[in-house]
Amino acid sequence: MIRKRALISDTFKVKKRRIGNATFGAVINEDDGPLDVRASLQYLMTLFPRKLFNDSLPQIVLKHQLYSMHNDKTLVDRQLSELREQGELLMFQLGFDSDAFGLVFRTDYKAKVLTGEEGRVTQGTVEKFLEKVLPACSDLSFNKDKMLKEFLFTDSEITQLVKSGVLTVRDAGSWWLSIPNSGRFTKYLIQGRKSVLGMVKKSKYSEILKSDLEERRTNSQVKFQMKYHIHDIIGAELVECIPTTSGKLLRFIDA
Repeated sequence: MIRKRALISDTFKVKKRRIGNATFGAVINEDDGPLDVRASLQYLMTLFPRKLFNDSLPQIVLKHQLYSMHNDKTLVDRQLSELREQGELLMFQLGFDSDAFGLVFRTDYKAKVLTGEEGRVTQGTVEKFLEKVLPACSDLSFNKDKMLKEFLFTDSEITQLVKSGVLTVRDAGSWWLSIPNSGRFTKYLIQGRKSVLGMVKKSKYSEILKSDLEERRTNSQVKFQMKYHIHDIIGAELVECIPTTSGKLLRFIDA
């Protein structure tokens, strides 16, 4: 009996992986037009489950999700840097993985933070932070010297910013820029990722067509749209993504 793996090679005509800009976990978009990171961000943000968080969080995209759509990581990173330098985009270290970065449009972040701060004792300090720091913020973190001397915050104001959630402690004397109340997002992302990877692993020969995975019924562990998780696991190189004549084939990667 001919094994399915052999059939995949013959029937799907799997393309060999490219070495170089196209890493084995990335989707190969050979016929793409000019790379437009802003457009890709806007598409990925439509997959973000705003209602799940009662519209209290800005729409969050993971940086590596963009790599699931575009092979040229250098060009993606360059366009992201330009958007950050122009003050349009903010980037956050998400904490659960040193390589996991969240991307949020500045206007969306500001609006959600201001709404969450209404009537709180930290409101004035947070408004000052949004006014002084955000307009040209291209930093992931801030040290005490910069907060005190450049932005003119006091120690007590820094404490209020940490309390509000716009800063989290990085180490003694430095803080990460952060998204208030994003703990549930991180929790649901991690549990959903684990569940979706389990679906791939449990498929025959630990591989499944991307289109088939998108149609799979999910369990209670998957809170986000399946496409959001698929862009996550491809971009994070947790599955091998192989172009075939029947569409992208996702193959589980044993650690």
